[in-house]
Amino acid sequence: MRHPHRTARLALALVACTVIVAACGSSSSKSSGTSTTAAKKAAAATPAKLVGTFGITAADCTAGAPTAGSYFRMVQSGGTLAAGPFVANADSPCGDKTYTGVTPGTDGGLENGKFQPQPADPFDATKNGVAAAITQPSKFYAVGFALSTNPKDPATGAALQPPQITVDASGKLSGQISALNVAWNGQQFSQGSPKPDGSRPGITADPTGTYDAKTGKYTLEWASQVVGGPFNGFTGSWHLEGTFTKS
Repeated sequence: MRHPHRTARLALALVACTVIVAACGSSSSKSSGTSTTAAKKAAAATPAKLVGTFGITAADCTAGAPTAGSYFRMVQSGGTLAAGPFVANADSPCGDKTYTGVTPGTDGGLENGKFQPQPADPFDATKNGVAAAITQPSKFYAVGFALSTNPKDPATGAALQPPQITVDASGKLSGQISALNVAWNGQQFSQGSPKPDGSRPGITADPTGTYDAKTGKYTLEWASQVVGGPFNGFTGSWHLEGTFTKS
């Protein structure tokens, strides 16, 4: 015949074990759920690589400052990106001559993750830049300036990476565009950010912008201070907008 006290103790021990097992299972489930949520948040926070072309929409600016489209401005030495003062370009097609509108080139715009190098001879007989893949050359003080991205910086020979713009879960663009170069009047100007040596002199600013994954619409801006030459200390301020096309 079983002892009543021993039976009671066994029953209590069984209940305790059941509670412990249930608690451990609940804790494991919660831990697993927390880990999954954290992994999802981390994945969402990681910028995604965009592969394709930032198609350039030409500036709409005949009445004054651009109301849409892509353009370039030059900030005078000592100025700011927000307030200038800005250099007026008499050859600009814009009503406000401190803006120079740009038009899409033969590739339609800026290719992300690939180079669009300038020709072996980047100038014509009158020193106009001739590269036309990203944008068509635009006149600046009667001389055409041409954009390109090159494996080596034309001015210094430094090795470069192609443009790399990424987008986060909220649609914000960021990255680097170190390889961007402007050929003008027989001279080469680094107009990317950061600079080929990794620096950001003056008011140089890395690319930022927005991207709508549903429509492909984007805006992309950056700034790059000129180092040396006739425009030393001046800063190119760039604004591109249009539709991104995946490749």
